[in-house]
Amino acid sequence: MHEEVRKKIRQNEKYKEQDDKFRKPATFKEGDLVWIHLCKERFPQGCFGKLKPRADGPFRILKRVGENAYKVELPRDYGVSATFNVSDLLPYAREDEGSNLGTSLFQPGENDGENEKTI
Repeated sequence: MHEEVRKKIRQNEKYKEQDDKFRKPATFKEGDLVWIHLCKERFPQGCFGKLKPRADGPFRILKRVGENAYKVELPRDYGVSATFNVSDLLPYAREDEGSNLGTSLFQPGENDGENEKTI
């Protein structure tokens, strides 16, 4: 029985090694700006919806709480805990760095490139 358990542990270690091959650890420093992932389980009803944004920010990191948790500076009207798991945080890249996470795909006054038909 002990040998079977050891065999299973070695197999699980191989699975973990394979899974971690492409994983990039996300570490933030105090003062970094991040986007927070809005999930319906965490935010009150009305803040989350099918057509509403899936991320909000940027917000400033206040401190590192644990191995994979950070305290974020949130406005008081959010009404949720300010501590987030690293999986719910994305680094904020300014516009000049090439990120378009917070910008619209279509700028005002432009169309989407398709020909519009008039009736």
